[in-house]
Amino acid sequence: MKTRRRKIEIIRTGAVSFRRSLIIGTVALLMGIFALPASAQCEAKNDAFQTGEHVMYDLYFNWKFVWVKAGLASLTTNATTYRSEPAYRMNLLAIGSKRADFFFKMRDTLTCVIGERLEPRYFRKGAEEGKRYTVDEAWFSYKDGLCHVNQKRTYRDGTYADSEASDSRCIYDMLSILAQARSYDPADYKVGQKIKFPMATGRKVEEQTLIYRGKENVKAENGVTYRCLIFSLIEYDKKGKEKEVITFFVTDDLNHLPVRLDLFLNFGSAKAFLNDVQGNRHPLTSIVKK
Repeated sequence: MKTRRRKIEIIRTGAVSFRRSLIIGTVALLMGIFALPASAQCEAKNDAFQTGEHVMYDLYFNWKFVWVKAGLASLTTNATTYRSEPAYRMNLLAIGSKRADFFFKMRDTLTCVIGERLEPRYFRKGAEEGKRYTVDEAWFSYKDGLCHVNQKRTYRDGTYADSEASDSRCIYDMLSILAQARSYDPADYKVGQKIKFPMATGRKVEEQTLIYRGKENVKAENGVTYRCLIFSLIEYDKKGKEKEVITFFVTDDLNHLPVRLDLFLNFGSAKAFLNDVQGNRHPLTSIVKK
């Protein structure tokens, strides 16, 4: 008979160390570019994507100064219903190749449900990363001017840990932040500007920090060169020193599609490159050269 390890934890925002892994890095690329005004009311207008959008990426690992193709990632968005109300369902699948399993095994599936006004409703991440397998879930609700989230992490042996959190700001998961962020205009951002937001990671709500780095032309895996906005996701050590975790590049157009991601990981470095996109809502006006 399996035993249960159950831990209840009440959290009222706070910064904790960002847990690095390839899939979190990949999702961080997709998720957060722009902060929202302080509000527990997470609703926003969708100006960036539509149902049927499908984006593909190639993943690479660096092993002893050699770049090895490590697998594929895909992001899809479709219409659905949640508790009898219209909603969007977003799925991110990241699969490492058998060749890459020698360095780091990765089989991750992420799903989120958001309302038509882009408010987070539900999140699930099933992750096999190295020798670890976990399932993270988060349920979001809104009451008394606060955003509430109940989280649960289940381990391979069936044990689990719970947590509850609330914040006067909107709390996001790794995918719902994408839907919100992609509709915001970065025109007023200045190079070096820091952007902070809370995110549910499966166990806790963690404060995330992004830094806007400016613009650069980037050639994707499909051979197309895009004008991109550059952002860095960072963490702080015990002395408060910044440490780069991810540098990512998104199209400088109304789609804000991720084109490239540079990851700095415990076991080395990795990159993700845009390979193909279908069903994008707006023309890719950021294309510099085909």
